[in-house]
Amino acid sequence: MNFSLYIAKRYLLSKSSNNAINFITIIAAIGVILGSASLFIVLSGFAGLKDFTLQFTSIIDPDLKAETSVGKTFLISENEFSKLNQLESVASYSKIIEERVFITFEDKSYPNAYIKGVDENFEIVNSIDSVLVLGSWITQKTNQIVSGWGIANNLSFGVLNYGKRINLYVPKPGKGQITSAKQAFNTFDAVNVGVFDVNENLNDKYIYAPFDMARVLLNYKENEVTAIEFKLKENATEEQARKEITSVLGNKIKLKNSTQLNDALYKMLNTENLAVYLIFTLVIIIALFNVIGSIIMMILDKKKTLKTLFNLGATISNIRNIFFLQGSLMTIVGGLIGLVLGCLIVWLQKTFSLIMITQSLPYPVTLKVENLIIVFVTISILGVLASKIASVRISKNLVEN
Repeated sequence: MNFSLYIAKRYLLSKSSNNAINFITIIAAIGVILGSASLFIVLSGFAGLKDFTLQFTSIIDPDLKAETSVGKTFLISENEFSKLNQLESVASYSKIIEERVFITFEDKSYPNAYIKGVDENFEIVNSIDSVLVLGSWITQKTNQIVSGWGIANNLSFGVLNYGKRINLYVPKPGKGQITSAKQAFNTFDAVNVGVFDVNENLNDKYIYAPFDMARVLLNYKENEVTAIEFKLKENATEEQARKEITSVLGNKIKLKNSTQLNDALYKMLNTENLAVYLIFTLVIIIALFNVIGSIIMMILDKKKTLKTLFNLGATISNIRNIFFLQGSLMTIVGGLIGLVLGCLIVWLQKTFSLIMITQSLPYPVTLKVENLIIVFVTISILGVLASKIASVRISKNLVEN
């Protein structure tokens, strides 16, 4: 193997007497370098987009959220509240009531909103203040609401307009004939005191309201909630918190972390990332055909030398290993150079914002070690396979004739 490696390095670094073969080899090496660099840059770009997208969603996501395992709501007793206050891993928690609501303002209506009733601890559990773009946060025991940017824009209302109330409607439970809207709906007149901006989905979906206001509007009991959101202490682990919370609330709830709360978004981003990886891997495979062609041309060019080596005692296996190692070295070294080039370009983008999405927003990129490993392993495996395909063409008949 040492003999084969020595000859392979000599063939890789030395020029051939045939300029066409030198040209093909250079093209093959450049293809490997550009292929690995482009794959790493694209993966870094998608990693940046993923982080950029999730950073806004995660702002209003709790560390853990307890949702009902059956139905829409669950009851929680004073004793359970007392036990939750004593949990070692929980810094704070907030009671949540969430339900679909119909909104009207003047002559406009919005049927696709959800009201989210929150208590005074919600600001502690979630960094909601950081996404308020207009006005202020709600005050408990009032009829104030904070709406998403999309809802406010659709209904054309601003903040602190006490002369024009926003009407909230929720269908009343029950049976029997309905003769008026008052019999069909619970209603509440509210004043919008703030507007938040997170992302299009949340902006078009939620309005926040005081807990008691939402409870009255929805006819919920005092100890009835749809969820409880938890903020964990800095030194607490998620596993520890899950055990403690479950020991208090039992099987009536299921706990979700921020990843599980945004499961659909994570799946979409991961699917897109996989699709791009497969597409650029196909580009690398096409580039590696040049490596196969380069090795085959080198084999034909070195026929006389190979015959001499064979006569001196080298086996067909030794000769095959020469070109197998030559191709493997070309792709691995080319892949490493491509990774260095890709890291440099990604670093330049992060540092100097060479490409801008808008005048104030650079295209997000993220340097991740796992992307380096993925690209290196991909280029190495494909390069080894391409070298093997080319080297097995060497036979005793080819060397002797």
